[in-house]
Amino acid sequence: MTSPLHTPLCDLLGSRYPIVQTGMGWVATPELTAAASNAGAFGFLAAATIPPDQVGPAIERTQRLTDRPFGVNFLMDAPGADVISEAVIAHGVRAAGYNRAPDPSLIQRLKAAGVVCIPTCGAVKHAVKAEKLGADAIIVQGAEGGGHTGSVPTSLLVSQCADAVRVPILAAGGFRDGRGLVAALALGAKGVAMGTRFVLTRESPVPDATAQRFVAAGVDDVIVSTVLDGMPQRMIRNELIDELERKGPLARLWLSFRNAMELRRATGASIPDLLRSGLAMRRHERMSRSQMLMAANAPILARRAMQDGDPAGGYLPSGTVTGVIDDRPSCAELVARIVEEAETTLKNLANGAR
Repeated sequence: MTSPLHTPLCDLLGSRYPIVQTGMGWVATPELTAAASNAGAFGFLAAATIPPDQVGPAIERTQRLTDRPFGVNFLMDAPGADVISEAVIAHGVRAAGYNRAPDPSLIQRLKAAGVVCIPTCGAVKHAVKAEKLGADAIIVQGAEGGGHTGSVPTSLLVSQCADAVRVPILAAGGFRDGRGLVAALALGAKGVAMGTRFVLTRESPVPDATAQRFVAAGVDDVIVSTVLDGMPQRMIRNELIDELERKGPLARLWLSFRNAMELRRATGASIPDLLRSGLAMRRHERMSRSQMLMAANAPILARRAMQDGDPAGGYLPSGTVTGVIDDRPSCAELVARIVEEAETTLKNLANGAR
């Protein structure tokens, strides 16, 4: 008899379990991606925070570390999205992940090459649109998720989206263990996508100082703030956020300008490229001018914390679930633990155990 943990998502992605490691900028390196896939989950390589011409080599490194399928996550409105798409196709990557400003032509190009398309959405209407544009599965992130977030709890959003679309749904926002996986399946999802839980694994490149901030944070330390770019983001409160809350609008805009120049250097994008990307974001996400101008803050300040190891002066994107995580297992240990707990939970439910 087929296990309830073998869902259509497993067949679609070629993974052993319906667990996805999300493509977090500065964190989802070839090493983490490969470790997640080797463990039986499905890893996503983060391409949004590296130069487009380096995505091909990063894919090749991941392929040297695993013979399991994995995906590449990127922003379709960012400079070099076409270059990244071609690298995904040329290297036979199983899936492409994307979120803001989906590009219908790129989606169709990827699908024509047999790439599984998996956007991330935070609203029912966005999930419906994503399906119409060709999504093969959709990550639905509720309010508990880290980074840019909406206000609808995961439990409500997942069930609504599962009713609204025909493609498989992955639940994201608040998941860390086997009980959560079973709950997601009960809500109508075909699997879970986890970011914060994989941040705190041994294969994660996050420096110890930053990892310690995550482990030390309680649920009440994880807040939603708009000070980074004018849009709601879930993060761990730290010295940076306290400082930005004291600064005025002009000081924040000046910080954004400096970070935009740093983002240009980090990704190899030209100033016209950044302007075009900003205008696309504004058009698709209905951003104000100030929000568009501040968009570079999050990726650069996240690098300061997540890559450079400065948890006081950088941005700590985090789901609420970090408040109940207190260890840093390997990906293999984590996935095995999730699966064992999920199987035990299902067995107890079937037996009427309390």
